[in-house]
Amino acid sequence: MSARILDGQALADRMQQEIRPDVAAFTARHGRPPALGILLVGDDPASQVYVRNKVRAGTEAGFRVDLERIPETATLNDVLAAVERLNQSPVHDGILVQAPLPKGMGSGAQQRVFDTIAAAKDVDGFGAESAGLLSQNRPQLVACTPAGIIELLEREKIRIAGRHAVVIGRSDIVGKPMAMLLLHRDATVTICHSKTPNLAEVCRLGDILVAAVGKAGLVRKDFVKPGAVVIDVAINRVTDRAVAASLYPEGHKRLATFDAKGSILVGDVHPEVAEVAGALTPVPGGVGPLTITMLMHNTLRAAKARMGEVAST
Repeated sequence: MSARILDGQALADRMQQEIRPDVAAFTARHGRPPALGILLVGDDPASQVYVRNKVRAGTEAGFRVDLERIPETATLNDVLAAVERLNQSPVHDGILVQAPLPKGMGSGAQQRVFDTIAAAKDVDGFGAESAGLLSQNRPQLVACTPAGIIELLEREKIRIAGRHAVVIGRSDIVGKPMAMLLLHRDATVTICHSKTPNLAEVCRLGDILVAAVGKAGLVRKDFVKPGAVVIDVAINRVTDRAVAASLYPEGHKRLATFDAKGSILVGDVHPEVAEVAGALTPVPGGVGPLTITMLMHNTLRAAKARMGEVAST
């Protein structure tokens, strides 16, 4: 068996094309484009790349995207004040605060910032009100990565109802909302984490297996039920050649990429899983591109709701 590859990049490209006419129509109706305000706090290199991709994708789709950079030396109160300005903005329909925040702001700073974003503008879906609405199956704006996974499963005609889904990871950003979305689509859901005994045995029960831990190559063949759909959420940067060599044999093109660049991006799922899974998302090019696309969908949805429209997107 060789797993069918679920191409998230191709789907994201199609969805970006699909959303453009709707954005243009909104702009024509209201004399302004849907608008997203992004706050980037500090100088984290990965965050700068992610934000640059979001700004580019939004702008290309016809959105207004405003980026405000806040220095590493800013206080938590500075960030909260910036969020409140965007909450009150008559122009901005969505607000995104790029995580992580600088560590100096304290362990609870990030959630406090997320919870300060008005629920109607919480396009990342990370605030307490957004999470609570999702848990009651009346979501307003849903966390982008889990929402993108559901979009991928549905467009690939992968049945969810009546199947057993196993989610590895219990984060508020991916694991928990992913479990809720699957549950609300009538899957039986098991959530696993670092304290789960016999992890591989539990994962093998899954018709759908979602890995969102952040540990390169964690999921091996013995984790996977033959024919299962495996969704690899993580993006791990591997800089240790021994780790890279544990994933790819000598002569493999990805190991050659490591030798040329000194690092590669990999997921939580070991490449050997392709031998047993029925379908599999690659890393890179799987779930990641869909996250940005769903951010655009959420921003358009929030814009329509603010203007009193029934959001079809």
